[in-house]
Amino acid sequence: MKSRFVPAFVLLVSSVSTAAIAQTTETSTPSTDATATVQEESGAPAPSSDGQQGDLVATTPAAEASADAAAEAGGIEDIVVTATRREERLQDVPVAVTAITSSTLSAAGVGGLRDLTVVVPGFQGGRNATVNQPTIRGVGSSGVGMADESNVATYVDGVYQPFSFTSALDLVEIERVEVLRGPQGTVFGRNATGGLINVITPDPSFNTRGRVEARLGRLRNNATEVDLRTYVTAGLSDTLAMDFAGLYKKNDGYIKDLVRGGHLGDSRSINLRSKLLFQPNDDVRIVLTGNYAELDSSQNTVIPHQGNTAGRRYPGYIAPRNAWEASVTDVPESNYDRYSVALQTQFDLGSVSLQTTSSYIQNDIRQFTDSDASNIFLGQIPFDASGESYSQEVRLLSTDPGRFKWILGAYAFHLDAQFEDIQLQNSTPGNPVTITRIDPHARTTSFAGFGEGTFEVVDNIFLTGGVRYTTEKRKFSTAVNLNPLPFGTVEKTSNKWTYRGALRYNFSDRGNVYVSYGTGFKSGVFNELGTTSIATDPETIKAWEGGVKLDPLPWLRTNLSIYHYDYKDLQVQARAANGISYILQNAANAEIYGGELEVTAAVTDDLNLRGAFTYTHGEYSEFPNAQTFVPLPAGGNQVTANDVSGNNVIRAPRHTISAGFDWGTDLAGGRFGATANLFHSARVYYDFLNLASQKPYTTASGEISWTTPNEAWRFSLWAKNITNEAVVQTLRPGVLGTDAIYDRPREIGIGATFRF
Repeated sequence: MKSRFVPAFVLLVSSVSTAAIAQTTETSTPSTDATATVQEESGAPAPSSDGQQGDLVATTPAAEASADAAAEAGGIEDIVVTATRREERLQDVPVAVTAITSSTLSAAGVGGLRDLTVVVPGFQGGRNATVNQPTIRGVGSSGVGMADESNVATYVDGVYQPFSFTSALDLVEIERVEVLRGPQGTVFGRNATGGLINVITPDPSFNTRGRVEARLGRLRNNATEVDLRTYVTAGLSDTLAMDFAGLYKKNDGYIKDLVRGGHLGDSRSINLRSKLLFQPNDDVRIVLTGNYAELDSSQNTVIPHQGNTAGRRYPGYIAPRNAWEASVTDVPESNYDRYSVALQTQFDLGSVSLQTTSSYIQNDIRQFTDSDASNIFLGQIPFDASGESYSQEVRLLSTDPGRFKWILGAYAFHLDAQFEDIQLQNSTPGNPVTITRIDPHARTTSFAGFGEGTFEVVDNIFLTGGVRYTTEKRKFSTAVNLNPLPFGTVEKTSNKWTYRGALRYNFSDRGNVYVSYGTGFKSGVFNELGTTSIATDPETIKAWEGGVKLDPLPWLRTNLSIYHYDYKDLQVQARAANGISYILQNAANAEIYGGELEVTAAVTDDLNLRGAFTYTHGEYSEFPNAQTFVPLPAGGNQVTANDVSGNNVIRAPRHTISAGFDWGTDLAGGRFGATANLFHSARVYYDFLNLASQKPYTTASGEISWTTPNEAWRFSLWAKNITNEAVVQTLRPGVLGTDAIYDRPREIGIGATFRF
């Protein structure tokens, strides 16, 4: 053994297409062979029982031949990605993309999307309470509105996930995660200014298989975490197959509650997903997916950063002594329920493939957060929120192995979201509580058309060009203390062409060099946590990138990329002067440039090494009127407007380093394995004045395991954050102080997996 690394009308268009085309397609025996997404260097493709990737894409003979040739070269596993909406070898795509298989994610201790920080160069997985705020190469969103979508897009099986409150997903039975760096303004387009995260899960298999996994972890304060997962797939008939993936995870809380006793930071999450595959013949593939996710937690517990809270001005204040102690007025809440359904179809029509993706997503959210991070009641924000989205995409792709490959598509999207009774509560000791209620309602409707093509001009020289046109309308209304504001419902329409061009030269069978230029944009948005009728301007980015992808030896892979961004009209959010609501503004311009180096080495059949280095230079080139916060001696901050031109952009460490290994050997008739991952980050700033920051830190994770001779059982001993670093997920400066939400401390545990 080698050790290697819905409402019905939303689905109507796809359903009608399915019925019409399936009737005209000759029935034949369904294929149970799926294109391998990962091929070992023995050259043997992954068996069909592993399922085909969830994002239905065209598989061309050229891609298969290229993958086979790479596999036969020996040494490094070959990964096929869908970064261009068609299957291509990772090394052939003129885009900076990191693709991580499920085994590598497990080895690095990655259990959710935010944890990708430790394995993806240039990625920063921040959050504000449960609001997912990923950043790639210094480009990311700080918005906390239901309709203020992140400018680093998240996709699951090709379906866009618009709600930042519920997009920090647990990774339940996945094939791989692809992270594309840089604007993806053509074939993906929507809100992919900084890049995108693409999660691919397996489709059902006609061959029965499954697994059950249990993990038990212990954190500081003797907090216990239980993680139970299962996956099963089977054929129901010659043409139908089904699968089910489930997760139940619960932890007791790892933050000592200095007010009530016990612990905060506890959580309970459930994630259930099932797919139904209908494959009447080789040319038709239809997948229906249903998903339910639930979270009940107090993981939005805030702690004063460096003791900075206005609460310390008053008698009775209880001061936390470290990153995992808190004294907040009430127990925080961060809960949600999420439902989604998606229908994907693929019809191979000879030289072209017709694909559709339809989706419906619905969210219900309840959150309650302390505004001053102290046991003195100065401010807090309880609210309920709900939102739903509908999307429909149709794509037509070429499948001929000729010199010209192309894709054409159309996309429609609608989002309807509202906060229900946001209570902006503030007070001081001895005074009554003042409550301001706001009820914002936001809607977004977007339509887009796109096309992209790649032409092999002469042998080994490839020219790519793509364009997308988007028209987007946002509507906003709100009420204060149940009274609608005089401006009623206001609208903001944004129309934009985005485009991309790339030139790639394959200078050998093992390497290529490329250069690309692309643009991206995010439309103007309204501040849902304010009372203004003025939307921000759209933010735009122009990006140059160059890179070399090279396998200099059969066992060695080196990928290098450099880039330069001209980033204009950044949309940034900061706390308002009242300490509880927010302002939203454009941050003029920023200049970002840097590079990444990724190295993978299959030193022997039993030992794999991986490493990455990133350098990011990001500065606000023009930001004259930033909302800033200066600490006061008695606690809290003074709110001032400052010119922060020349300061570092937030959430963009100057450099990061990661390294890991995967080693195995035969032992006692079975297989012993050991893996480890090390990550180091330079200082990370979280405010425009560069006063609130996470100091440089280093974390490590590891696992040792033993697999039985028949590979049915696997037992493991694992650890996360071995260095016990206090790492912030976010810092939030405001007039009442600067609060922090910290990642979990050291965790050690055991695990067992049974496969059948």
